[in-house]
Amino acid sequence: MRESLKVKKERAILVSATLGKPKNNILEELFCLAETAGAIVVDRFPQKIRKIKASTYIGKGKAEQLEERVKRFEADLIIFDNDLSPGQIRELEKITKAKVIDRSELILDIFASRAKTRQAILQVELAQLEYTYPRLTRMWSHLDTVTGAGGSTAAGAVGGIGTRGTGEKQLEIDRRLVSKRISELKKELANIDKRRVREIDARKGQFKVGIVGYTNAGKSTLLNALTNADVFVEDRLFATLDTRTRRWVPVKAVEVLLSDTVGFVNNLPHQLVASFKATLEEAINADLLLHVIDVSNPDVMVQIESVKKVLEEIDCHTKPMLEVFNKVDAVKNTGDLEMLQTIYPDAISISAKTGFGLDKFSEAVVTRYKGIEVLVRVTYTHTNGKAINFLRSQGKILDTQYNENLVSVEVKLGKNQLPELYHLHPENVEIIDND
Repeated sequence: MRESLKVKKERAILVSATLGKPKNNILEELFCLAETAGAIVVDRFPQKIRKIKASTYIGKGKAEQLEERVKRFEADLIIFDNDLSPGQIRELEKITKAKVIDRSELILDIFASRAKTRQAILQVELAQLEYTYPRLTRMWSHLDTVTGAGGSTAAGAVGGIGTRGTGEKQLEIDRRLVSKRISELKKELANIDKRRVREIDARKGQFKVGIVGYTNAGKSTLLNALTNADVFVEDRLFATLDTRTRRWVPVKAVEVLLSDTVGFVNNLPHQLVASFKATLEEAINADLLLHVIDVSNPDVMVQIESVKKVLEEIDCHTKPMLEVFNKVDAVKNTGDLEMLQTIYPDAISISAKTGFGLDKFSEAVVTRYKGIEVLVRVTYTHTNGKAINFLRSQGKILDTQYNENLVSVEVKLGKNQLPELYHLHPENVEIIDND
């Protein structure tokens, strides 16, 4: 029963246990996750509980009610929106006579089916093993002792050095194999990480923009709309797991690197956050984060907080960020959108699908790219063609004076562009107005 995590075409009952009054749409996201995994949802069972029961989480009475629903709807799978212990899963399976998985296990299963690249496959396997390792004790019932012909003697002990008592338990074999595989995966991922770090280091001096957001918020659609990246897009959770980086020219003479990242979700298993930290390296090393928000979703505030939580876990929450309200064309309650705009007055409203607001969005990114505008007097030689081209393309020249072989110009530039200007070796740079 516990050997496979796949839930494709299984008839599932969704369960959520809350200590307070359950919300009306509390199982909506779990429903989407279950459908994404391929399960057929036949019933929902939201429950209010006074306290969490150690044996079954929801209590024996509610577990027996769940058994009745399993029979009535001919279900073979129960998916909890809560994280369960191995003991609780085993006890619930005994009572309901159906397979029981929790939210984390379901998300891991979805990630496993979505992983395509070598790195993603390894990351998902690592997350699954780290999730499974502490649950080995009570997940299977084959923990019989293995004893050799000579009992506990050196010749007879099957496991040799490191065994306990009369023989090594199957649990210890399982743990050793899982631990060994975890070590192998971490080494292989470390090698991939080194290559990725070299790729990121090669982009030094370029303005890097990372797209982050809740899963299915429209990140890949935005990347496609801006760069014609042809990234796979589908209206489902975790449609893409792999990072895509593309060059984007929002306005003439301004080029940035735009990177899509794996989508976040509420209560994302910490094993996945740890495993996919390398994939999120693009966000960690970004100069600007674009937080894409699906404003048409009724749980938009919960999704925003979930993204913030993951960003804190990977130490990205202090980076410069631009909130992007996506799917404004699908908003049904304009009052909710107005409330969000009050909370995030600098946010840009767009529809990546229709192209609405993308011009204004591009201007906002360019403003962040350039920084606060400052008035600068730059002096350079007639032969410094790079400085001349840079000032003409990137700044607003207000005055030009010629003096023998030198040229002095007053120009408005973004503060963030000054390091690039210094790199062109002008004769002199003087900041006149720094408002």
